[in-house]
Amino acid sequence: MITVAQMKQLEHDAVQRGISLKELMENAGKQVYLTVKEKYDLADKTIVIFCGPGNNGGDGFVAARHFSQDCLVTVLFFGDKEKLSDQALENYRQAFKKVTIIKIEQKEDLEKFHFQKDLNFILIDALLGIGVQGKVREPVSFGIDLFNSLTGIKVAVDLPSGMNPDTGEVEDKSCQVDLIVCFHDLKQGLVKLKKKTVVVDIGIDDDIIKIEKA
Repeated sequence: MITVAQMKQLEHDAVQRGISLKELMENAGKQVYLTVKEKYDLADKTIVIFCGPGNNGGDGFVAARHFSQDCLVTVLFFGDKEKLSDQALENYRQAFKKVTIIKIEQKEDLEKFHFQKDLNFILIDALLGIGVQGKVREPVSFGIDLFNSLTGIKVAVDLPSGMNPDTGEVEDKSCQVDLIVCFHDLKQGLVKLKKKTVVVDIGIDDDIIKIEKA
């Protein structure tokens, strides 16, 4: 298992050794696609990816690009693209060329997007990841509400948005999912959800830095 502090240290040291943040984001998003494709038949599925304003959202944009090879994909972006990191913004732009991205700033914006009841959805939570701190703010908050209200296969990117990655506690609200694609190592807060979690390699070597595992 690994804590958030340890994971951030590993990412920092990976970058110092020449693995770019862009590579890590690309690997993460691609692994989400590959894991979901392995677990579920994509032939008749419609993918809806809920992306937030952080790097978890960036992973979601990468995944969207890969899913577009097999499925109809729509991204609901709960944030401001001007506030995205350089890596996430680049992946936003790349995804924009391949899929429909609907920007959601307030609840009224959701009126632009209607879920057809006869479609088989895979819903992907890329809203917050390990960056959650305290009460979930809008527009991500009603993104979580919408995610939980819908029917379909539900997948979290790294961990369910709203959950504390170190303790597993939910202070406010969190996405309810069927599968968690967790990066590099099991986050401490996912112990109780281990049976629905798949840990994937995103290109970080444990030997980059010696850490004392939790």
